Amino acid sequence: MTNTTNFLAFDLGASSGRAVVGQFDGNRLSLHEAHRFANGPTRLLDSLHWDALALFSEMKTGLAKAASQFSGNIAALGVDTWGVDFGLLDRRGELIGNPYHYRDSRTDGQVEEAFKLVPREEIFQQTGIQFMQLNSLFQLFAMAQQNSPLFDIAETLLFMPDLFNYWFTGRKTAEYTIASTSQAYNMQENRWATELLAKLGIPSHIFMEVIPPGTNLGPLLPHLLEETGLRGEVPVIAPGCHDTASAVAAVPVSTDDAGRYAYISSGTWSLLGAETIAPVINPTSLKYNFTNEGGVQNTIRLLKNLDGLWLVQECRRVWAQQGKNYSFAQLTDMAAAAPAFTALVDPDDSLFLAPGDMGERMAEFCHRTGQPAPQDEGTIVRAFLESLALKYRWVLDRLEELVGHSIEVVHIVGGGTQNKLLNQFAADATGRRVVTGPIEATAIGNILLQMLAVGQISSLAEGREVVKRSFPVEVYEPQNFERWNSTYQRFLGLLSN
Repeated sequence: MTNTTNFLAFDLGASSGRAVVGQFDGNRLSLHEAHRFANGPTRLLDSLHWDALALFSEMKTGLAKAASQFSGNIAALGVDTWGVDFGLLDRRGELIGNPYHYRDSRTDGQVEEAFKLVPREEIFQQTGIQFMQLNSLFQLFAMAQQNSPLFDIAETLLFMPDLFNYWFTGRKTAEYTIASTSQAYNMQENRWATELLAKLGIPSHIFMEVIPPGTNLGPLLPHLLEETGLRGEVPVIAPGCHDTASAVAAVPVSTDDAGRYAYISSGTWSLLGAETIAPVINPTSLKYNFTNEGGVQNTIRLLKNLDGLWLVQECRRVWAQQGKNYSFAQLTDMAAAAPAFTALVDPDDSLFLAPGDMGERMAEFCHRTGQPAPQDEGTIVRAFLESLALKYRWVLDRLEELVGHSIEVVHIVGGGTQNKLLNQFAADATGRRVVTGPIEATAIGNILLQMLAVGQISSLAEGREVVKRSFPVEVYEPQNFERWNSTYQRFLGLLSN
């Protein structure tokens, strides 16, 4: 391919990470995976952590492979990761300990403890963020409650993509989209929620300057150029550093579609929402526990975080330990052949938050709610997928109420789009047309923000047109809506929130 520009996206999710090179020829974008590596929690004694140094080592391997495959010619690079987790640095800029994993149990009960000091309404009024015990605010509050010695020596808090950007460039910042996931940021006034932090005993001096997505953080450090074989100066661009922000940036819609669609970033989590121009912070959004996270190009991601394919991923992991090594494709085929609607669960019940045997937990949920528990793997997976699709409908109905108009189309992007059974269930359960793709939306959105930063495109709208030209989509029409609608009434009686 001639006359192309190469961009490198590091896309780190909760179960894997990738280095993806995007080649742009002025009209279309093509993707090439340079490196893929596993990610996941590491248990140390009774705590769950991320191995940040191993992840950065894998990213350097990705740099070297990209340099080798593309003759050292990389125009820019960007990093996106999952939200809420962070590392703490001392006064020398050195990492203090291993960053905690958001599913670590130290935040159990901390939401309720925080409400004893600051009312739920006051926290939401400032932050506009969905209450989840895994949020950075409650991780930090747990540290304050436990008198963590880390606060005595911490000078800087860097969210995970900001930490990697610091190691790439030497610059410490907080990119807006990732900062907004923390529930420590005042979305009304676009600043850190210092008053809230003080009331909860969390030091505010550790939070860095907030920068907008698309910021050029400076060149890759010289020793990394030498170590990896990259040529020339390589700028590090902060894209939408929260992976969902980058995924939403790549939703293939036009300006004419504004307001008529919702998106689902589908993977370990399902993040379902709409783009708005301002936060929706009111008693109704609080009641429904929606979140207002920062988006790219001066937008807000009004959405709800749902446990997504995590439920199936954990089933597969536990069954593999038992000697049943199913692929995801096999599990989906087994689910398609299983009977419909044998049991339903609330995918976001606290029972399913921590790692473990999700089949046993489904049986526990069924016992608690007076349902027969599925007895085989295919029926368990189908029950999880059906329940997730029904939860999509619950969120969409409330999203329409919050934005004040109907939503006609649901765009599903990300790796979860490869589960065609869930895609069809989503159309059936919601009664709406579902359009899926691109699969690699997060990496694509990351690259679009790099292209904006270096002047290859002039607007996000232009970038989305590039996406529409470059990547195919699939369309799913609703089927059997009446049966799904009657099942939805049964589902409503099982919801915990």
